Amino acid sequence: MSVAPDHKQATINHEEIKGFMAAMTMPYNVRDPKQLEGIAAGDLVKAKLIVASNDAYLVDVQKVGQAPLPQPPAETSAPAASSGFELLKSGEVVPDSKFVDQDGKKQTFRSFRGSTVLLTFIYTRCPLPTFCPLMDQHFAAIQKRMQEDAALKKQVHLVTVSFDPLTDTPPVLKAHAQKLGADLKSWTFLTGDRDDIDQFAARFGVSIARAMADQRDITHNLRTAIVDADGKLVKLYFGNEWTPNQVLADLGPLVQAKTKG
Repeated sequence: MSVAPDHKQATINHEEIKGFMAAMTMPYNVRDPKQLEGIAAGDLVKAKLIVASNDAYLVDVQKVGQAPLPQPPAETSAPAASSGFELLKSGEVVPDSKFVDQDGKKQTFRSFRGSTVLLTFIYTRCPLPTFCPLMDQHFAAIQKRMQEDAALKKQVHLVTVSFDPLTDTPPVLKAHAQKLGADLKSWTFLTGDRDDIDQFAARFGVSIARAMADQRDITHNLRTAIVDADGKLVKLYFGNEWTPNQVLADLGPLVQAKTKG
């Protein structure tokens, strides 16, 4: 579908990888930019996907043909969620939105007021370890630090929002939370109406596109945010480059200020 100018990443609309992942449109990295030399949008390719514990990348990329890029009519294509929504700026109040948590209980984002919120967006079927699973791992690592620090545990709440409500029902999210060892007193998993989730996520710069043939075929980016106890955006992290230690360092002044207050 596209190749990054530095030839380190290609977005590929691929077939099912049997036993691993459904047919999807996803960005894939290469460790050697030469792998993508001579490859352009519209090319048909074969490649091998290498999946490690915290990495995934393509090798043996080969051009095997060409095909026209799909151009569905505007009225039948799934628009990116961020279209038409202004991004939140630091210091702005995060708009309220309705959700359903992992226990099937109705929640609003405003209900987390009084706690500093660390928020991220995922879907549980995401198979690549550098995408949603990495966000889960980072949150699990932060939760561990929270359990070791009384002030963090008291003042910080983790919130994971799924943008795949078709699959990620409350029971699925509950099982996902258990798999991660989540303490649901301080880590909440949310789902809800697809349009409500898309509009909420778009304000943080989350771009979500779903194939019309299968709404579970999702192309997305990654955003993680710190929201203070008054519901205002403090910081936004782009992609998967951030680390738990970086976030904990950014949370520190908020926790200290509230402790003193």
